[in-house]
Amino acid sequence: MTGWSMVLLLAVLVCLYFLMIMPHVIGKPDVSPFLGVYYAHRGLHDISAGVPENSLPAFSRAADEGYGIEMDVQLTKDGQVVVFHDNTLKRVCGLDAPVNSITYEGLQGLSLLGTKERIPLLSEVLQAVDGRVPLIVEIKMVDSRTRVCELADRILQDYSGRYCVESFHPLAVYWYKRHRPEIVRGQLSADFVKEDERETFPMWIVHHLLTNFVTRPDFVSYSHKGAGVWARRICRRLYRNLSVAWTIRSEAELQAARDQFDLFIFEGFRPR
Repeated sequence: MTGWSMVLLLAVLVCLYFLMIMPHVIGKPDVSPFLGVYYAHRGLHDISAGVPENSLPAFSRAADEGYGIEMDVQLTKDGQVVVFHDNTLKRVCGLDAPVNSITYEGLQGLSLLGTKERIPLLSEVLQAVDGRVPLIVEIKMVDSRTRVCELADRILQDYSGRYCVESFHPLAVYWYKRHRPEIVRGQLSADFVKEDERETFPMWIVHHLLTNFVTRPDFVSYSHKGAGVWARRICRRLYRNLSVAWTIRSEAELQAARDQFDLFIFEGFRPR
């Protein structure tokens, strides 16, 4: 292969890379309703005060204090949409079982971190917030089935408040692109090695945002530890894509991330 052929091949690969990581650019929805507010990670929780994460009191406290809310939704065994982060119940409820292996009625017999609080339905959380603050709703998908997108969307369609959706799973983001393109959608990602996780090939693809050409996210929600990842920086700087940082746990981390991101999901302190 000649030198010119090598240059041409390199140019083609660079162009292909920029096309693959390109987010939603033309005809983007308005993201201004989500600006100018900090987002409380799983609600404004404080276990020392008896307010566990992803609980109705945590969400009410956040709304009362004017913070936006980030929360996680997934399905129970009987297809109820609940607000809960982990795939299993072990850390928060003490039961070593997947959330989707238990019915909603069965979940009501479990407490959140030893408190009197129970795992809430998405509909209950929406009623508690009542449109007072914007929401970031993370869609938790444990496999390639998008039923959680469909069922969560049915509930969210009746909600008059501001909300957007995000997911680590590109198929969830693509579902919203195809079925609900007017809803602001985001791709969650991270440098998973920095998050102390074993990075599989699918995770490597998400790490580098290489599914953006299919999902066309309106924003990228990235771990603040991966601020230097080139794909994330290109999306924000070149494509003017909204950039969200998760999860900020101190004022020092917030100040360090300010120049790299546009919105901030926080936990464990109150941002100034």
